[in-house]
Amino acid sequence: MNIIRKVATLGVAAALLVGGTACTKGGGSGQGATKGADGTTEISLWTHNAGNKEELAAITKIVTDYNASQSKYKVKVQAFPQDSYNQSVVAAASSKKLPCILDTDGPNVPNWAWAGYLAPLEGMDETLSKFLPSVVGKYKDKAYAYGYYDVALAMFSRKSVLEASGIRVPTMDKPWTKDEFNQAMAKLKATGKYAYPADFATGSTGEWWPYAYSPMLQSAGGDLINRSDFKSAEGALNGPAAVEWATWFRGLVTNKYIATKSGADPTKDFINGKSAVLYNGSWSASQARKAFKEDLVVMPPVDLGKGPKIGGGSWQWAVSATCGAKEGAMEYMKFAAQDKYVAAVAEATATIPATDAAAAKVKGYEAGGEFDIFRQFSKKYAVVRPETPGYPFIATEFTKTAQDILNGADPKKALDQAVRNIDDNQKSNNYFQ
Repeated sequence: MNIIRKVATLGVAAALLVGGTACTKGGGSGQGATKGADGTTEISLWTHNAGNKEELAAITKIVTDYNASQSKYKVKVQAFPQDSYNQSVVAAASSKKLPCILDTDGPNVPNWAWAGYLAPLEGMDETLSKFLPSVVGKYKDKAYAYGYYDVALAMFSRKSVLEASGIRVPTMDKPWTKDEFNQAMAKLKATGKYAYPADFATGSTGEWWPYAYSPMLQSAGGDLINRSDFKSAEGALNGPAAVEWATWFRGLVTNKYIATKSGADPTKDFINGKSAVLYNGSWSASQARKAFKEDLVVMPPVDLGKGPKIGGGSWQWAVSATCGAKEGAMEYMKFAAQDKYVAAVAEATATIPATDAAAAKVKGYEAGGEFDIFRQFSKKYAVVRPETPGYPFIATEFTKTAQDILNGADPKKALDQAVRNIDDNQKSNNYFQ
């Protein structure tokens, strides 16, 4: 499958819900389940994978196995085109027609839980403790969803290119510091081979911006909002650490180390020699490895002061709060969390398996495998986006602000305005209590 499509949609639901956080909570009862003529209870399951045959096939296999494992319930799959899936869920919630089981974009779990769409997962604490923390969707310390996979941000380069300029290859034990990265960029720029020595995929849109660049802010010591109570962004998004990050981020453009807007396919441009360093997701690894073989190096993101950070969280599965057969839906969720199914879905999507046992079953993600480093990055560096229903607004505000900064806006003024806007939104929604 095309993993770029997968990650590009990490925040589609967020964009849809920016103006919809005041939706009606609860929304009726007994939805998504009907009694069949044979006495079984039919449970509806919705997924966004209508256009993704590999992942849909893997999910369908889980459903088939579950239906064959018992005779009380029958789960029925309904697949939606990805572009219309989130609108369909929001519309169904408004008309009190939610399914019993549905997938949801990880960053939006808090919003959907707060809005009354989702029910906390019951009796799964031990099972979920074995999953990567980034794939378990939480709100107010309760788990509402889990996913089969994640993806990881990384930097890619070629050993021969770095060595030719006398640049150290960074490792997890010793990542590049900010100064080292700046020096590396200066050396690569001085070769005259690149218009921009690094490609940060700044031509990407939507959720890519908070997914890819807020971890840099967090590595510098800032954040999108204060996570102690999720009420205000004051000090987190506009404090000294955040301003220092924004000034450095803007400096990458000023020094012509990255483009304000990169090309449409950063991986292809990297393979074609347009950049020496690529900052992108684990989905770039297969193509780059095929092109450069052992010369490819996969490196952790830059340590801007508080250690490397990457975004965490992708599509996850949940039970609706209004499900008319919640016992059956929860039974399915437990059945579907088996390692063999985690492995099957991760393999179908070429993504990081969510459990150690599943990783051992997927070629390349086993301990020491060529893609195992991405799983290690997820374990050590992943930061989930703020677990507040206000995240959709925060994501949009951060995207606009980061783009403005790259285009020349004063970092401090831009961040101060973003904080005012975010705080106003949090307050106007009574802090989503």
